[in-house]
Amino acid sequence: MREVRFLLEYYPDEKPDCISQEQIEAYILYLKKTFNSSHAKCRSVAQSISFFYKQILKKPYELPSKLYPKKEFRLPNVMREDEVLQLLNACETIKQRAIVELIYSSGIRLEESSLLKITSIESAHMRLKVVQGKGKKDRYTVLSHACLDTLRSYFRKHRPQVYLFEGQTPGEPMHVRSIQHALHQCMIKAQLAHKGYNTHTLRHSFATHMLDNGSDIHTIKELLGHSRIETTMIYLHLQTKKRYGLVSPLDTLHKKNPLEFISINQSSLCQK
Repeated sequence: MREVRFLLEYYPDEKPDCISQEQIEAYILYLKKTFNSSHAKCRSVAQSISFFYKQILKKPYELPSKLYPKKEFRLPNVMREDEVLQLLNACETIKQRAIVELIYSSGIRLEESSLLKITSIESAHMRLKVVQGKGKKDRYTVLSHACLDTLRSYFRKHRPQVYLFEGQTPGEPMHVRSIQHALHQCMIKAQLAHKGYNTHTLRHSFATHMLDNGSDIHTIKELLGHSRIETTMIYLHLQTKKRYGLVSPLDTLHKKNPLEFISINQSSLCQK
């Protein structure tokens, strides 16, 4: 309703059923040019208007998909393993360390870490149960032995009642902003704050380091709770160990024909 209202305000002298397809496309171009609207925003506008014309006014309407800005592809930030150690060593309290270790070692989302209950820690099977995560789906992810030791020390000191990380009110979950703040303080002390790392960076780092250490992409997909394998495959771009072992075809050519390679270079230099 909001998007349709904005369209009608853009054409105040036109009746709704008289606005043409070309005018709607011009409006979407206006959003792109003036507000630098994203792919998702333009698609939302077009689909809202489509519903209005097809279902309310019962008029034909074609989605102008050619007008959507191309969706950007950006690789997420990933911490190096030495940076993760640097961050862990910068934690000043057992609660801070428990938060950092849990998110990095399991790959759970920020909201999931906030709502994680004590009963979700299954130490007998070394796994965490994420209840009703993104998409209202339950799943299991890995529980680290080192993290479990930290969580036990944290539990003995703080004695949470229901949720693993509780705020000032006993039995209530720690707010996501408080978790973010705790991590940010550790980032500052570790001198990593300028790199823009956040809680989701720990999740990206978990997936990338798991892939580097030999875990297959389908297993990582299930641990992260992704619905589509295409979402998980972004971490293939972030692998480091396999990339370090890559050899350029030019270097291969050089190794196979070292004398010929040198003579060609020398003759070229002589000509110059």
